[in-house]
Amino acid sequence: MSTLAIVLIVIGALIVIGIVAAMLSRARRRQFEDRRQIARQHREEADSRRLDAEMKKASADERAARARREAAEAESSSREAEREQQTARAHAEHATRIDPDA
Repeated sequence: MSTLAIVLIVIGALIVIGIVAAMLSRARRRQFEDRRQIARQHREEADSRRLDAEMKKASADERAARARREAAEAESSSREAEREQQTARAHAEHATRIDPDA
């Protein structure tokens, strides 16, 4: 082979290697961008679900607080009613004791 043919083959090989390297680099960048986009979508989904969960928890906490408050009010009303019943019994007993016709 002549020197010119060897030089042309080497130059051709370098050009092919350069083209292949550029294609691989471009493919790698495209793959990275695809992975970034998928990761971004996953983060957005995670944020959405986290916010939804926080809203549901806040709502549940509010319902629980309301239930505790209503239970406390019911207990208070029950105790007040019991006191009223005791007072009424005491008045009835007193009335029976002091009634001359009883």
